Amino acid sequence: MKRYDVVTIFPGMFDALLDFGITRRALDLGLFELGTWDPRDFTQDAYRRVDDRPYGGGPGMVMMAEPLQHAIEAAVGRQKEGGVARPKVVLMSPQGERLSDALVRELVDEDGIVFIAGRYEGIDERVVREYVDREVSIGDYVTSGGELPAMVVIDCMVRRLPGSLNDAESATQDSFSAGLLDWPHYTRPEAWKGSGVPPVLLSGNHAAIARWRRKQSLGRTYARRPELLERAQLSREDRQLLEEYRREQQEGQQQQ
Repeated sequence: MKRYDVVTIFPGMFDALLDFGITRRALDLGLFELGTWDPRDFTQDAYRRVDDRPYGGGPGMVMMAEPLQHAIEAAVGRQKEGGVARPKVVLMSPQGERLSDALVRELVDEDGIVFIAGRYEGIDERVVREYVDREVSIGDYVTSGGELPAMVVIDCMVRRLPGSLNDAESATQDSFSAGLLDWPHYTRPEAWKGSGVPPVLLSGNHAAIARWRRKQSLGRTYARRPELLERAQLSREDRQLLEEYRREQQEGQQQQ
């Protein structure tokens, strides 16, 4: 069982993971545990203060070191008591390394992770130096806090845990899992608003369907995320499929 803990001043936000969807299913199956630690519970003053003005001036507030220290140490201690020898501490930060499928696969191998969900202008840098093993960003933008990014990372990890999905192949066929975008999907009805399903998907020819899906995956990646193709190791057959996709697109544009 994996153990995930989050240091956050809004622990109630994580009910979204505990109460719904795949993460709720994985929780019920005992695939992971999730705990939250509110720095306000580790303060010494009556106001439960966790932030203060930044040294050097400037707008906003900074999360203070001591409440974070005690919350992190409590979370790490809880994991060690549960058998996690070396819990990793991950700070959700727009300055961190960009979240990717490869990074998710790295993180899901960890037995336990303590996430820090910062707020305001960030957290005291001394906490980062003392406790944080790595910083992770979900994109080049800023959210109001680290809670939503932490939930994104946890969701990505949990769906990769064996048994979390009804179909074990679902995670391996997702976009990015093979370095490419996913192919188009169709379901009933066969005709909708004058548009039908590609005939190959109705053929029952599994080899032809697999070939079509691979070609669409290559083509979508080429059209939408061409930089992924530069990193992908394409076979000779892949290159032929991609060229076929390009030719079909050009022919379709000429017919319009």
